[in-house]
Amino acid sequence: MDEILKYFPDLTDLQIEQFQKLDFLYHDWNEKINVISRKDIDSLYIKHILHSLGIAKIMKFEPGTTVLDVGTGGGFPGIPLAILFPETRFYLIDVIAKKIKVVQGVVDALELKNVKAEQKRAELVKGDFDFIVSRAVTNMPDFVSWIHDKIKKQHKHTLKNGILYLKGGDLTEELKDFPKATLYDLSTIFEDEFFETKKVVHLPLKFQP
Repeated sequence: MDEILKYFPDLTDLQIEQFQKLDFLYHDWNEKINVISRKDIDSLYIKHILHSLGIAKIMKFEPGTTVLDVGTGGGFPGIPLAILFPETRFYLIDVIAKKIKVVQGVVDALELKNVKAEQKRAELVKGDFDFIVSRAVTNMPDFVSWIHDKIKKQHKHTLKNGILYLKGGDLTEELKDFPKATLYDLSTIFEDEFFETKKVVHLPLKFQP
């Protein structure tokens, strides 16, 4: 939790309480349904929560923004972002029902009113979103093919509507067909060695009527 406060010192008392509760909630749920690997659960705040919040260091969502989290797993990056941006609406989806069960359990326990969670394939989602976030759920070409028609037309941020993607390693080959993609190195923001190769990829996408 200290790592969260180090990089996000302006949290409200409610947000601090919600972030603190995540430790118990994920340990408890992970005993019933394994959504976080055993070796990672003790590094929850670095490898899952702070990593998710890397997006917040690149993009401050304005009130009323709509965000789709594809392949959310146990709720990352959607739940940490929803705590940080209570006036942004988040729609968290995953194809695996037991993962959505965990997400809904955490959302209910935290009383997050700005999150909807559902078992659904990305291709079947209806509606348009300002941003689509994810954490290394697949390669970028496949990801774009799933969600390319779900971007809102009107922009309200400095960064254009599109994808905000958390991924690590050398992305040169994967992004070769996306010249408009911008990479932000999380190692320049967070000190922990976990972030050495981690990046946020912003890929603007055009509205498709």
